[in-house]
Amino acid sequence: MPTQYPRSSRALGSDHEAAMAERRGRRLSLSCRLFFFGEDDFEGEATILDFSTGGCQATSFTEVQVGMVLRLSLFLHDQTWPVRIDEALVRWVKGANFGLEFTGIRSAQRERIRAIIMKAKL
Repeated sequence: MPTQYPRSSRALGSDHEAAMAERRGRRLSLSCRLFFFGEDDFEGEATILDFSTGGCQATSFTEVQVGMVLRLSLFLHDQTWPVRIDEALVRWVKGANFGLEFTGIRSAQRERIRAIIMKAKL
């Protein structure tokens, strides 16, 4: 019996190219740790490949599926505390890589991400 995952109220994209086309804002390429947590004690570790204020691309040995809703802790370079994302939706999966949209993020956390991206782009 397939496992059912909660879905965000936002519509899901049907393919990788459409999801990639929807990416907005400045993106920062980097490599840092990401821990994710889902329902029923599901958890994993990933490496962030790039991120923006609206989401990130990551790679992991832990398999995720489109539509999963996760909580995230992003351990960014030069940051004392991890950035916490209350809700992130898996928008696409291609092999070990996947895209996350930040669907529930506190404004202070989004501002931290924005400041990191702006500082890196200077």
